[in-house]
Amino acid sequence: MQAHRISIEGRVQGVGFRDWMLREANRLGVQGWVRNRADGTVEALLAGEEAAVQALLTACRAGPPGARVDRIAESFAEPPTEPGFRRLPSG
Repeated sequence: MQAHRISIEGRVQGVGFRDWMLREANRLGVQGWVRNRADGTVEALLAGEEAAVQALLTACRAGPPGARVDRIAESFAEPPTEPGFRRLPSG
């Protein structure tokens, strides 16, 4: 299982990015979580089969309608301890 922690910068809050990412992750079978950060970014933990994680990362580069993704910072991470993909409270 491949796991990545990502931080997405741009116009990513107030455009439905978290709900969109929840739907995409569930469609692709990716586990983890997504949340808004106080600095205006969206942070997520993505884990699953390499092809599914890469497909979600590729989709995140465009994001949902109304979003503008300027940059995605990515690092390897430990897989989540809970199954499924969920939306966490803003942090």
